[in-house]
Amino acid sequence: MDGNVATMGITDHAQEALGDIVFVDLPEVGSTIEAKESIGAVESVKAASDIYTPVSGTVLEVNSALADEPGTVNSDAYGNGWMIKLDLTKPAELDSLMDAAAYEKFCESS
Repeated sequence: MDGNVATMGITDHAQEALGDIVFVDLPEVGSTIEAKESIGAVESVKAASDIYTPVSGTVLEVNSALADEPGTVNSDAYGNGWMIKLDLTKPAELDSLMDAAAYEKFCESS
């Protein structure tokens, strides 16, 4: 988070489960998205999966580098593998999300 702007992508757990990512489809800048809506898709050697956002907002920026290097999501999910920057329209939605420790525990129990 940077003020009201969230940098979003998929988790390391998700990219590991998908395997080698070969294509990333992202929304257009300026798109308005509601929580729980699809913002695009990732395709891997194993499967194609929609990407959902847990929060509402307007897309400020997309990581266009992923068009040429989608594998960056695998190698750096929490860094250069980011997907979109979203200007939150309902910041209170963040209150219902898990923090990193809770998510890790959730993944271990699944």
